[in-house]
Amino acid sequence: MKSIAFGTHLPVMEFIREQTTTKEELIRYAQRSEELGYDSLSVNDHLVFRTGWLDAISSLSAVAATTNKIKIGTSILNIVIRNPVICAKALTSIDILSSGRLFAGLGPGSYRGDYDACGIPFEDRWKRFSEALEVMHALWNDEAETKPSSVDYEGKYYKLKGVSIDPKPLQKPHPPIIVGGTGEKYLLKIVAKHADIYNNPFGSPADIRKKLTVLKEHCHDLRKSYNNIELSVLLPCIIKESEKDVLIEINKWKKKNENISAFLERKSGGYTIGTPEKILLGLQQYIDLGITHFILNFIGLEDYTLHLFDSRVVKKL
Repeated sequence: MKSIAFGTHLPVMEFIREQTTTKEELIRYAQRSEELGYDSLSVNDHLVFRTGWLDAISSLSAVAATTNKIKIGTSILNIVIRNPVICAKALTSIDILSSGRLFAGLGPGSYRGDYDACGIPFEDRWKRFSEALEVMHALWNDEAETKPSSVDYEGKYYKLKGVSIDPKPLQKPHPPIIVGGTGEKYLLKIVAKHADIYNNPFGSPADIRKKLTVLKEHCHDLRKSYNNIELSVLLPCIIKESEKDVLIEINKWKKKNENISAFLERKSGGYTIGTPEKILLGLQQYIDLGITHFILNFIGLEDYTLHLFDSRVVKKL
């Protein structure tokens, strides 16, 4: 059986806070996660989704400079609106600055407003994303040792002539690539073709079981090994010692921010919202599907939450 890894989601999103996270809070949260032995820190990406949302690349840079061992990465970074060449350069720099601790979670995003703000047609996102991944692979897979060789790429959306990225990432040939999202028709085919890891955000075990069936079919069609793709999931988490305390916490957040109410009702929070014992049972359903990496989006920034989950859930598994 593969070992199970647990990561925490950096608190860069306004809907789990009444105000934007400060530098001190972000760094303290990252360092505390590292001290407790969590395996990874990750951050997701939107430009204009809502106010109070820190930039993904900037946040990772701050965390890279203030942690030492914990893996850091995106879950996910929208490489379509940001441009794949720019993303390859930025992520390469973070891999170097973190001494090779980066994982690159990539996707086309799901919010039309980000595309509108950047002047890119939302309807083109899947075709653009497929090309963008090919561009990043080409730039990263150049293994020239003495001097950077150039990459030529001729696509519908991206055209490169003699482009190179130097220096290269510390991890060879590139940081692990996670392709994340909830789609099936386009996304899972791209996962089968390009990804080292598939991440499903907020899916229930039943949802993920269905998607993994489709992923296996795509792998078969492309003659790729399904077993070579690691599986991860991003889940919201509220953990308390008793069910009574859980209800108090949920109601507290609902009163503070109506987005929390919609978030918890819409997402698969039932599996990771509750007492440690309930959460253990919920996580086991994901483990039975082959999930080996859990990214927890903890509601709140308390050290108590990180410690309780580590001592009563992680240590049990």
